[in-house]
Amino acid sequence: MNQETINMIAGIAFSVFGWFARVLWVAVRDLEKDLAKLREDLPQTYLPKHEARDLIGDLTKEIRDNFNRIFTLLDNKADK
Repeated sequence: MNQETINMIAGIAFSVFGWFARVLWVAVRDLEKDLAKLREDLPQTYLPKHEARDLIGDLTKEIRDNFNRIFTLLDNKADK
């Protein structure tokens, strides 16, 4: 092989590698943009964790209060 053929093969190889690297670079940038958009949209769509804990705590307290009321009514029942 002469030097011209080697240079042509190396040029084509580097061109393909450069194209592939650019495609990967653009794909990573698109993923970063999508991730940034998801970070903005996610808190608006789903319930934040601290609000969920507060709601679950309120619900648990209400359930316990209702059970206590039922048990009190059962304890005071006349025909037991």
